[in-house]
Amino acid sequence: MSDEAPSLKRRMRAGEPLLGAVLPMVADRGRLAEVASRNRYDHFHVDAQHAAFSEVRLRDFCAIAADLSMPVVLRIKHTRHTYLIGNLLDLGPAGIEVPQVELESTVDEAVANFHYPPDGVRSWGGLDRHGFAADQPLDQYIDFWRRTGVLAMQIESIAASTAARRLAKTGVDFVTFGPADLTLDIRRHPDHALKSVQDCVACVAEDLRGTGVRVCMRVPAGSDTSHFRAMGVTMFLETGVP
Repeated sequence: MSDEAPSLKRRMRAGEPLLGAVLPMVADRGRLAEVASRNRYDHFHVDAQHAAFSEVRLRDFCAIAADLSMPVVLRIKHTRHTYLIGNLLDLGPAGIEVPQVELESTVDEAVANFHYPPDGVRSWGGLDRHGFAADQPLDQYIDFWRRTGVLAMQIESIAASTAARRLAKTGVDFVTFGPADLTLDIRRHPDHALKSVQDCVACVAEDLRGTGVRVCMRVPAGSDTSHFRAMGVTMFLETGVP
């Protein structure tokens, strides 16, 4: 598969404003086509962490999305499942989001399993991979994946917010926020200088300024995002997409 059109990763690195639609994995072709036809969204996002997960359904969802030229980012089921990233990518996602990241070791394992050698340890295989053609030479696809695959770490605590610069390692393309879990953690630390989700987003955006690692925020569909954009957030995931 050629990536002559600017890939999600290339646009992300250029700092373009990007918008993803969070959709259920059980959405059918008609639903996905309708959302894609709005020309509002740059990618689809599906969640295995807080929803029923089926590898077969993920494969089918990604195949439909590929027909619509919409890359798919998958939030994996658990922080400790980074060892499964390569297996999940073989089913068609163009990107992975790892939830509740706080440790550098989590990032290291995620990056390793996301990339093929020499950049990582991902195993070669799978006919359903994003952008893969059955007759494609090994080195050609590895180069394609290096230029198009996107990896995100989700920040859901004060500890992660203050460690963002260390977590944004080579191989990480963007960080996302989990506002609900972050809010719960903030309540556990009433004396901390970071008093709100907005404080944490501003802190992370400033720490990552100039690194090339982008900041993404989950927001309800139709929300005013201007205050987050002013902080340096360039990506948004809309939930509750009508």
